[in-house]
Amino acid sequence: MALKHLFASAALAMSLSMAASSAFAETLKLVGFGDSLMAGYQLGPQDSFAAKLEAALKARGHDVTVANAGVSGDTTAAGLSRIDWSVPDGTNLVVLELGANDMLRGLPPEQTRKNLDTMLKRLSDRGIPVVLVGMMAAPNLGPAYGKAYNAIFPDLAKKYGVPLVPFFLDGVIGVPGLQIEDGMHPNPKGVDVMVERSLPVIERAVQDLSS
Repeated sequence: MALKHLFASAALAMSLSMAASSAFAETLKLVGFGDSLMAGYQLGPQDSFAAKLEAALKARGHDVTVANAGVSGDTTAAGLSRIDWSVPDGTNLVVLELGANDMLRGLPPEQTRKNLDTMLKRLSDRGIPVVLVGMMAAPNLGPAYGKAYNAIFPDLAKKYGVPLVPFFLDGVIGVPGLQIEDGMHPNPKGVDVMVERSLPVIERAVQDLSS
């Protein structure tokens, strides 16, 4: 009788262990939420930032998927209008990249800040961690605009305690051979640089989820 109970206990322990392992091994679901820089403007699906980020994380041993929720032309206002349904329940991490089109259109930085703040608040209320991706203002917009705009991303990252990729186009903008013909959007090699530069921040966020 004691032996029977011993076997039953061992079977229960094994079952619980397998369940725990299964839960731990569950694929992490990431969403790349942004504009054309996330979507992969004029690139094949496999060359988008979201696709190449997923490949890079998998190559480093992470069980993840990265959904591409980038929409070319989106401003922060457009992103705010769709964030609730573009980021489904069950999402483990959002890579939030918006604001470049606000800057290119010369929209007021305080409007950009308010929209991003609201998006971060909504995701925080849903318990979804975020990596915030920053942008820098073009010099031709003037020092006052640049100062107000460039402060948005580090300020909000600090406010919400989220990791920050300081400048999404770091190492790409102005570098020959890394943009498509418009001189603004990255080509596949440019996307590789963007993934390489942002991967340490994003990978740490993924590791935090796993632990």
